Amino acid sequence: MISVGLTGWGDHDDLYPPGTPSRQKLGWYARHFPVVEVDSSFYAVLGRDTYSRWLEMTPPSFTFILKAYQGMTGHARGKVPFEGPGVMFQAYLDSIAPVVESGRLRAVMFQFPPWFDCNPDHVRQLRAVRKWMGRLPLALEFRHQSWFAEGMRERTLDFMREEGWIHIVCDEPQVGLGSVPTVLEPTDERLTIVRLHGRNAAGWTQSGAPNWREIRYLYRYNREELTEWRDKLRVLESRGAKEICMIFNNNSGGDAASNAREMMEILGMEPAELPPSQLDLFGE
Repeated sequence: MISVGLTGWGDHDDLYPPGTPSRQKLGWYARHFPVVEVDSSFYAVLGRDTYSRWLEMTPPSFTFILKAYQGMTGHARGKVPFEGPGVMFQAYLDSIAPVVESGRLRAVMFQFPPWFDCNPDHVRQLRAVRKWMGRLPLALEFRHQSWFAEGMRERTLDFMREEGWIHIVCDEPQVGLGSVPTVLEPTDERLTIVRLHGRNAAGWTQSGAPNWREIRYLYRYNREELTEWRDKLRVLESRGAKEICMIFNNNSGGDAASNAREMMEILGMEPAELPPSQLDLFGE
């Protein structure tokens, strides 16, 4: 089974009627896609009430991929507001409990930074994360090529299988050590996540620029590129992936929603009808 979704629900204006308040957008989003990747959980450990509210706004079949808090992946700059890693991980687990208890957690996504390279200390860190997170479904995305370098690729994939990590297969620019190749290998037959970041090579390397968030994921996939991904999904299925979740993260220019809808059409799915692009002032 293949499901298609987006990163977040706030930046996709073509999905919503004009003037839709922010608080109503998730409900509208859920009319179009069955899954969402939650990015706000990366920036703060959210309150349980926030997750409970999201659950109430969406149908029982709707699921969530929750991004791990930045302090849990080494992204946080400065001191995190927790006494230690054990306290931090427990706070995160307590916060997401409503989603876990509802049975609507697809996975907790651990995206590690570009400087998280393949070395024994980082392998030990991954084992510690797995222990702190218990039996929850965990998905892993690397941003350093050393994990999939010649001689390490199969060892990395075997490690993920042994430790129970869901592989996040990436589509991203190939511009040095801070990007990873597209590795079409599932590591957990229950779920494989595909994240499409776009192929903006110039923007990908501008993480120090003041407007990097506006340009890093500025890319629109063409029909040929999406059709190639249909074939890649078939490869994943042939290698044992029973469920694939495809997330479009090319949000910078507002292209993610339209690309995802086009991908659904290519896969033989029928996207929901879009709302009118403007209000009908003279409608009855």
